[in-house]
Amino acid sequence: MELPVNYNAIASRTRRLVREEYVRRQEGKCMYCQEPLDSDPAKRVSDKPVNKKLFPLGFFNHPVHLQHCHNTGLTEGAVHAYCNAVMWQYDRR
Repeated sequence: MELPVNYNAIASRTRRLVREEYVRRQEGKCMYCQEPLDSDPAKRVSDKPVNKKLFPLGFFNHPVHLQHCHNTGLTEGAVHAYCNAVMWQYDRR
């Protein structure tokens, strides 16, 4: 699979496949905090409070997200849901 892809141009099923490929390439680690995606985010991330009202209903129901640039639409990697929220709220990514 060729990465990155335009997140906005692919269907949800394809997004899942892309996310899974990033997980594989990242050896199961979050691209943001570098902790395993099947465990909690790094403490330096989870210690940051997140305003859950800023995110759509169900945002935190899925533990691993496909991160993409909101300017270009290009995918960047797989991240914990909480890391994704911190990236958006604090880093504007």
